[in-house]
Amino acid sequence: MYKHLQERYAPRPPVNVSSLMKMKADGEKIAAITAYDSSFATLVDDAGIDLVLVGDSLGMVIQGHDTTVPVTLQDIIYHCRAVAKGLYRPFLMADMPFMTYASREQALENAVRLMQEGGAKMVKLEGGGSQVEIVEFLAGHDIAVCAHLGLKPQSVHKVGGFRVQGREEAAAEQMTRDAVALQDAGADIVLLECIPAPLGAAITRELRVPVIGIGAGPDTDGQILVLYDVLDITAGRKPKFSKNFLAGHDSALEAVKAYTQAVKSREYPAPEHCF
Repeated sequence: MYKHLQERYAPRPPVNVSSLMKMKADGEKIAAITAYDSSFATLVDDAGIDLVLVGDSLGMVIQGHDTTVPVTLQDIIYHCRAVAKGLYRPFLMADMPFMTYASREQALENAVRLMQEGGAKMVKLEGGGSQVEIVEFLAGHDIAVCAHLGLKPQSVHKVGGFRVQGREEAAAEQMTRDAVALQDAGADIVLLECIPAPLGAAITRELRVPVIGIGAGPDTDGQILVLYDVLDITAGRKPKFSKNFLAGHDSALEAVKAYTQAVKSREYPAPEHCF
C-alpha cells in the first residue's frame, strides 16, 4: 500500500516532472534516451538515464520504414507497455503517432490509452503554435505533455525531408514564440530537434520548463539520443548529432553509462555534433 511513498524515500527515487524541473533549476543536465523493449529498459535504468522515450522512431529502427509516419498508436502502446515493465527510476514518455491528436477529443482519448494501456507518464506530440489548444486541453486534464519543435519527423513529407530547421531569422523567432506559447499552454517539457545551437540556447534561456535537445546544441537542459545510435547498430547513414558510445567499451551497459556521463559532464554534444 502507498508504494509511491516508499519510492519517494528510496535511494534512487523515481524521476517525475518536479524532479526534472529541479534539475533545470540546479543546472544538472538531463540524460534521456529511447527504448523499445523491457530488456533495454532495464539496461538504461541501470545506466542512470533520467528520462526514457518510447518514440515513433521505432518505425525506422525497429520496423524498417523510411519515416515514422506508418507507426500506429497500437505499436506505441505495445512497446511502451514492454518498456514500462523494465523501468524503475526513469520517467517514461511516449510519442503520439501521426494523426492521433488531430482534435482535442482524439488527443485526449489516445493520451489516456498511452497512459492506461501503455504505462506512459507523459505524452509527446509534434507541432508548433497550431498545437497550443491541444496541449492546453491535455494539460487541463492533468496529462503531462512534451511539445516537440524544430524538425518534426511526422511532417517530413511536408517540409521536404530531414532538414535543419530555424536557420532563417523569421523561422527562429517563430519557433521561440511557439515554444513560449506551448509552455504557457501547459507543456511540461519542450523537445528541440535539429536546430542551430545558438537557437537551442536562446529557447532554453527563454523557458522555465526543461528543454531537451537532439541536434540542438550543448546548451539545452538535457540531451536525448536513439538507443540504436548510441550503440552504433543503426543501419545506413547516421545523423550528424549521433555518436557511437560503444566504441572503447565492452558492453551495451557501459556504452549507455558513458553516454549518460557525457551528457551530465557536458562533454556531449561536442561541436562536431551541432548545427
